[in-house]
Amino acid sequence: MDIQAQIDELRRTLNEHNYNYYVLDDPKISDYEYDHLLRELENLEAAHPELITPDSPTQRVGGQALTSFQQVVHRVPLQSLQDVFSPEELADFGCRVEESADKVEYLLEPKVDGLSVALEYQDGVFVRGATRGDGQVGEDVTENIRTIRSIPMKLEGVTGTLIVRGEVYMPRKTFERLNEERELNGENLFANPRNAAAGSLRQLDPRIAAARGLDMVIFNIQYADHAPFETDSASLDWLKSLRFKVIDYQVSSDMAEIQKRIFQLGDDREQYPFDIDGAVVKVNSLSDRAALGETSKFPKWAAAYKYPPERKESVVKDIVVQVGRTGVLTPKAVVSPVRLAGTTVTNATLHNQDFITEKDIRIGDTVVVQKAGEIIPEIVSVVKEKRPEGTEPYRLPTVCPVCGAPVVRDEDGAHIRCTGAECPAQLLRNLTHFASRDAMDIEGLGPAAVKALVEAGMVKTPADLYHLDRNAVAKLDRMGKKSADNLLAAIEKSKQNDLSRLLFAFGIRQVGQRAGRDLAAHFGTLDALAAASVEELTAIPDVGGITAQYLTDWFDSPQSRHLIAALKEAGVNMESHAQPVGDKLAGITFVLTGELSSHSRKEAGDKLAALGAKVSGSVSKKTGCVIAGEAAGSKLRKAQELGVPVLDEDQFLTLIGEKEGDEGAILALLGNSET
Repeated sequence: MDIQAQIDELRRTLNEHNYNYYVLDDPKISDYEYDHLLRELENLEAAHPELITPDSPTQRVGGQALTSFQQVVHRVPLQSLQDVFSPEELADFGCRVEESADKVEYLLEPKVDGLSVALEYQDGVFVRGATRGDGQVGEDVTENIRTIRSIPMKLEGVTGTLIVRGEVYMPRKTFERLNEERELNGENLFANPRNAAAGSLRQLDPRIAAARGLDMVIFNIQYADHAPFETDSASLDWLKSLRFKVIDYQVSSDMAEIQKRIFQLGDDREQYPFDIDGAVVKVNSLSDRAALGETSKFPKWAAAYKYPPERKESVVKDIVVQVGRTGVLTPKAVVSPVRLAGTTVTNATLHNQDFITEKDIRIGDTVVVQKAGEIIPEIVSVVKEKRPEGTEPYRLPTVCPVCGAPVVRDEDGAHIRCTGAECPAQLLRNLTHFASRDAMDIEGLGPAAVKALVEAGMVKTPADLYHLDRNAVAKLDRMGKKSADNLLAAIEKSKQNDLSRLLFAFGIRQVGQRAGRDLAAHFGTLDALAAASVEELTAIPDVGGITAQYLTDWFDSPQSRHLIAALKEAGVNMESHAQPVGDKLAGITFVLTGELSSHSRKEAGDKLAALGAKVSGSVSKKTGCVIAGEAAGSKLRKAQELGVPVLDEDQFLTLIGEKEGDEGAILALLGNSET
């Protein structure tokens, strides 16, 4: 078999398995076997780049991030639908349609709560994907659309132009996994799957979009050179034969039957992998649609029935408090079972203490519960006339219900957090942060590896990382002997890290990288820092009273003392490698711009900080000096406009003592600046 034939066969096989997995949800081979086939195709295409085509399975994820999205003028406008909110309004829609058309047949489909997107194909090859935008003009998100595995890149037997419309969504299970990962990484959580899908589709880097696990379902042909269909249902069946993932639909000529099915669809909404916020009713006949026409905003032949927020009464049986992976205490009401939006609800979120206090929610109260497009139901109000005697206002506990450590309220929000350094509820988050690049920098110990170690019961505190058994680690899923050796070597190497990294790794509130560096350099050892008073801590520049109190509280905690002792026993370094902080550049704020050949920007900043300087990311009237490397841009121009002294790389090296030169003249220049 020649090379072209091998490549064609591999592409055909991979596309078949993509279709089985992502459209039919019926995989025929394992992930390992699929990855092996994909690697074989990648190797052949790398050896013969002239044979690479845009529709190849290897071209799903581009390697180049965009700087912005280009605008796209839609060939056919992506109109919105007129909303109806009651059976009466839906009946009125049916009457208007049936006044203009005989023997009307309706098509009913779920309304997916996602983002509307148009896909364009030329002679069967996918060429462009664009968001709806305002209906007339959208954004070109082609590279991100390519990452959605259920979308075919090539359609067999299709010629000319074909434009289809569908909804991009994030499956609920994917949404839960993504938020779990974001919580581990200390990132803000997405409010719901639709927001997550929107944020993912508009990522400028397609590699990020690819990792988000988006999906898409098709519900309409916008334009086709060759698609002679009489009904919408026939066109959807044709799209399904082309291996698109097509929306489920039902057909009926009885509006009363359509109404009945709308309510049934609402009750069954949990069976879908995506959120739905209503049902779409469309005239099935394409000729009837043309006769009915459209307004300036909506087609007259379709309507979207929006499900109202379903509300029912229930009774608060108890209030339980969960501790999240970032230490946040989240109260949850245990309510008597009630049926809402197709599911039986037994719990409702209470968000935080402010929410409970504002609504005066108490154990024993009769409450109104709703589930309106959110994953977790919530309490809308209290039916106070049904409140039993003897109830008391509810207050969150003052200690963590998991580990018993004191809790504190965020100074800038409503969250209450556990302060325990070894709290089991925070273990995944704490370990992931401890091993992160800016903390102990343990290569290979990302969220997945941390989760595997915790689930295997090998790690209960960060100190346990330094006592892992090689053979046990090697037996973990996706690990093996070589990976285990690499991981253990990285853990061993981290023992020699500077104290500043360890301080950041502890996750003490308001102690970031810079504070960790300053504290380590000032006190020299962890023992000296742990013994420092609030007054001694606040004597350090940029360490305020709140941060000092957080530090002393953390070191006073029994869990913290236990962790420090265990890390010492494991041989983790507790001393600073930094030279004592000098004061030669005290009070001067530096800004670094451009590229230095001798140091990274972080290294250069550390050198300046070791001499007492402050390092900022932006130029202002308070800036004392700008260090300008190669390709310096707007910061250099602003410094020149403001009259801020500018040093080149040689002068910078002289200033920090790494190159001979007239240091006195440079200091005099800086002394004349506004500091």
